[in-house]
Amino acid sequence: MKIVTAMIISLSIALPAWADANHAQHGGHGQTATAAGLAEGEVRRVDHAQGRLTLRHGPIEALGMPPMTMVFRVQDPAMLEGLKPGDRVRFEAQRFNGAYTITRLEKSR
Repeated sequence: MKIVTAMIISLSIALPAWADANHAQHGGHGQTATAAGLAEGEVRRVDHAQGRLTLRHGPIEALGMPPMTMVFRVQDPAMLEGLKPGDRVRFEAQRFNGAYTITRLEKSR
């Protein structure tokens, strides 16, 4: 019983510290993590009505994000004009209040 109690106490101390460090690494809640450079991706879906863009992208170093496919909000819905699935893009994303938002977008040539 003493071992279980000691483990619970240890976890109650360690987990909040780990969560805070992990939270800060990903921009923190309500904070912005600015992408230092442009990431590359491929358009999978364009949602004009919701102002969202689904991209299959490479790593986004500044956000600590590995390659994956995910949905981003766009800062300006006009960014979506002329985009279609299969288009290659370069983009900058930031995290605003936990939502990843594309703040700069250009078609790759």
